Amino acid sequence: MLPADVVARESAAWIWRPDDGDVVETADYVLVRWPAYVGSAPSLMRFTPMGDPAAAFSAALDRARSWACDELIVWVRLEAPAGFEELVRAQGGVLHETVDVFALDLADGPAVDAPDVELRWRDVGNSRDFVEVGIAAFEEGEVPDEETLRWLAEDAEADRLAGRGAHVLAYANGRPVGAAGLTMAGTTARLWGGGVVPEARGRGIYRALLRARIGYALEHGATMALVKGRVESSGPILRRCGFESYGQERAYLLGL
Repeated sequence: MLPADVVARESAAWIWRPDDGDVVETADYVLVRWPAYVGSAPSLMRFTPMGDPAAAFSAALDRARSWACDELIVWVRLEAPAGFEELVRAQGGVLHETVDVFALDLADGPAVDAPDVELRWRDVGNSRDFVEVGIAAFEEGEVPDEETLRWLAEDAEADRLAGRGAHVLAYANGRPVGAAGLTMAGTTARLWGGGVVPEARGRGIYRALLRARIGYALEHGATMALVKGRVESSGPILRRCGFESYGQERAYLLGL
């Protein structure tokens, strides 16, 4: 296994800040309001208070209320202070999602056993496919306008060519059935967004997406793959592919 402190450090550093969303970042927390097409409530993505946790949490909630939102997703991450989960529950937080923090040592170039699947990197021509698969797989979000689809695809293609990361799609009989992404952070490959449409599950498509991303990561010098997998869906697959769990993170839905 990889050293637990190394995985924890890399996990703590991983926070997505959307270019077209609103981000409030202080010494105590990171709060994100997502673009409308993501279809998710604002999220408290990091909570590492410098002083009194209750006061810092109250300040974060007040900032979220200023957005006139009804709900907030609060993540209790590995680096959260002791007692934070109890504080969230005391405020009425209801468990929304649980993920395992998985990591895989890529030093030996491990191979993922997967069937041959037609795979394509995201570009302007299939950008809508990538979004629609994600909506079907995760049952949230909406297709953005054409301009947004275009610049999202252009950014993804530029990142892929520069070695910064990539978006990959899986097709069956010419139809998009799976999508996933990865972002390079130094020698760590952050794997995210792996999803398969319900009617195509159980055919090894997720594993094919995983194999493609690990292949890209190895080509660009990654020594570790990091992924936060849902306990009820991708988690069992990741374990079978050699990933080890280094703890769990939980998201709570909190009414504002």
